[in-house]
Amino acid sequence: MAGAHADLAPHVTAVLDRSGSTKAAARGGLANMVGSALAGGTGVVVTWVVARSLGAEQAGAFFAATAAFVLAGGLAKLGTQTGLVYWPARLRATGRAHLLGACLRAGLAPVVVVSILLAAAMWLTAPAIARITAHDAGHVVDAHTAGLRVLAVFLPLQALTDALLTATRGYRAMRPTVVLDRVLRNLLQVALVGVATLCTAGSLPGFALAWAAPYLPVAVLAAYGLRKVYLAGRPPGVTTHRAERIGVRREFWRFTGPRALASVAQLALQRVDVLLVAALAGLAPAAVYAVAGRFVVLIQFANQGISQSVQPRLAEALATGDRRGANHLYQTATGWLVLVTWPIILLVILFAPLWLRLFGEHYATEGRVVVVVLAGAMLVATGCGMVDMVLAMAGRTSWNLANVLIALVITVGLDVLLIPRHGALGAAIGLACAMVANNLLPLIQVGRSAGLHPFGRGTRAAALLAVVCFGVLPWAVTAIAGTGGTGLTLAALAAVPAYAGGAWLLRAHLALDAFKPSRRTS
Repeated sequence: MAGAHADLAPHVTAVLDRSGSTKAAARGGLANMVGSALAGGTGVVVTWVVARSLGAEQAGAFFAATAAFVLAGGLAKLGTQTGLVYWPARLRATGRAHLLGACLRAGLAPVVVVSILLAAAMWLTAPAIARITAHDAGHVVDAHTAGLRVLAVFLPLQALTDALLTATRGYRAMRPTVVLDRVLRNLLQVALVGVATLCTAGSLPGFALAWAAPYLPVAVLAAYGLRKVYLAGRPPGVTTHRAERIGVRREFWRFTGPRALASVAQLALQRVDVLLVAALAGLAPAAVYAVAGRFVVLIQFANQGISQSVQPRLAEALATGDRRGANHLYQTATGWLVLVTWPIILLVILFAPLWLRLFGEHYATEGRVVVVVLAGAMLVATGCGMVDMVLAMAGRTSWNLANVLIALVITVGLDVLLIPRHGALGAAIGLACAMVANNLLPLIQVGRSAGLHPFGRGTRAAALLAVVCFGVLPWAVTAIAGTGGTGLTLAALAAVPAYAGGAWLLRAHLALDAFKPSRRTS
């Protein structure tokens, strides 16, 4: 009997470890999702204020300027969004925690230098960018140039903030990201944009300043948060040798280098379409595209909320060869992602005529088909889970780079072909095709190379429940009550309780017990 128990011990330990990782990921993911919901909501508010306060052309210029800002910031981060999670998690899991300081310095110092250089480049090229994206609206060029230069001043703070918060997540610390980036920064943006509406009389540079200024306090607080977790986790009395520090820098950038290019391509995939619409079709269609695609950012926030919590634990599982644990985390997290996002996506399609009209009749007329196209692609993307992150945590950053470059070629090629004729819809088709490719390619790769896939019972249960409650049921209700405001309201009132009840009945399949508070034993 003792021998039998000894044989069972490793299996029991592994199950308990997976359960503990799932519960920890659930707690971090829940906090991140709440923060992400707030961030997404405040982002919609900012978009609404800008669209209503500025004319269509100036709003398009604002969205083009912020797209250029985010794109440049992504380039400045040099792919450290992955490396600063992967390497701290790996160093701790493999007993080399004494090298964490060298690892952080290897990742953060280049970000500071490159972000300053890119900020200077953005300042100098602002007039050229403004002329390209506002070629048919000459009266907007000066304001567009000023807005770009305001954003350039804050570019190093944006890049450094994201890198510092990424490093705290490498220590499994989710609170700084939630509190500082999701909550504080977004609430400050809403408040300052509201002030700008009252004080700047619809000035594009004023809105740009209000939108970017929160990066200053958040960067300072993020640096403090990283210092705190670093000092708490530093092994006492351990010295590192120069050869070790050089070795960890070499390993860090060998892993992160391909990811640096991939992250830039990924951001280009998400942001270059707004710039292309502005350049090829005009600023007004760019504003329509930015407003209609705003929900995509909301879904991406939800994806980040879960994946950022799972990422360090997945890296540790793969570093120690625990494939079953990694697959369990991947499938469970994908089930949660589908459970949260598919109802939102389906409701976005259902209510598109109503919520687009809040921004103006012009947006409702031209944006509805854009919403449907992008929403269909998001259903595919979220159904694959955080597959690109899984591929990167498995060490396949060069594959990740190839996938994103393929997707970028698809979106730019289709945009150039379709935008001149179809405007915002052409950009939506290009982005949708790219998103599908950028998820199916890594899905095949992680399955073949690492034996991982997202289609566990939780994913299947969540997908079926969402389609029935927010697809079939609303269709049946609106077929009877009509597609006006009353019919749509009745459809939502029927769908939400049915979904909540179904999730409760399927809670075991969905691993929802992981969200229960742990009981303390005396």
